[in-house]
Amino acid sequence: MARLASTVYVRDPETHQWVTCDAGTEPEQRLAALILTPSAWEEGRPPEAGPDTAPAAPAAVGESPDRHETTAPEAAAEPDPEKKPRTPRRTTPKADE
Repeated sequence: MARLASTVYVRDPETHQWVTCDAGTEPEQRLAALILTPSAWEEGRPPEAGPDTAPAAPAAVGESPDRHETTAPEAAAEPDPEKKPRTPRRTTPKADE
């Protein structure tokens, strides 16, 4: 079976939990079928689907599909320091108290 070149996170279609497939390992065939990104594999292409790997059923309307993959969990985007909203500058000096 093919080995992973990078760590990949996939959602297990049976438990609906996120599963970490580490780099250098051979994931279970049912999970390997969900990793479609060629750069995630050492050979540069996903392994061929075997006879025991059934295609995932299409998601119902309103549901997210089970065939979801990312190379890392999505983090909240930090604002770009160059694109911060500018506050207006004071045009008059502060009043003495």
